[in-house]
Amino acid sequence: MKPKVIPLSDAVAMIPDGARLMIGGFMGVGSPMRLVDELLRQARRDLTLIANDTARPGVGVGKLIAAGLVRTLFTSHIGTNPQTQQLMLEGRIDVTLIPQGPLAERIRAGGVGLGGVLTPTGVGTLVAEGKQTIELDGRAYLLEPALKADFSLIGAKRADYYGNLEYAFTARNFNPLMAMASATTMAEAQDIVPLGVIPPDVVVTPGVLVHYLIGRERST
Repeated sequence: MKPKVIPLSDAVAMIPDGARLMIGGFMGVGSPMRLVDELLRQARRDLTLIANDTARPGVGVGKLIAAGLVRTLFTSHIGTNPQTQQLMLEGRIDVTLIPQGPLAERIRAGGVGLGGVLTPTGVGTLVAEGKQTIELDGRAYLLEPALKADFSLIGAKRADYYGNLEYAFTARNFNPLMAMASATTMAEAQDIVPLGVIPPDVVVTPGVLVHYLIGRERST
């Protein structure tokens, strides 16, 4: 079934306060900027955000942080956004820091139906408190649960009308993993093109994973 191409405002109107969101990108590269701006405009509050980072103040998901719209955050680092750090210290945002590799794998696990992943990172430290430890071949691992979301908001270079997505360079970061790991995937494309324009061998996210497309029509 083809995804629906819908206006930006209608897409974000589907997202309620308190939603659990995955937003793709790496320091803003590959982030769905228009969807982020519309979340800000519609002031969706008490969000749980799963993202690689919070970029910088005024950039990408950093805008949501600055506006106080995020209540809970799962991320690999906040070192480039002092606003996130300050809100965490003030207790206004609950931050769970996850090493980048395990973060990516936990999202992937959520997308492919696994219950979690095993990682040696954190064994024997405060991170391990309250977590299940499993020993395999003489080595201890922490069992980290899979991550899933209500909505994944991802950015792509091109989409076709069947929802197949192509990414540009390093924008192919967390977007493909997040497209698999939520109940509803919304893809913001720079261009929407007819089926067949995107060569099959450069399609990274197949259309079966995409529910809604928000994109600019290709100029003629």
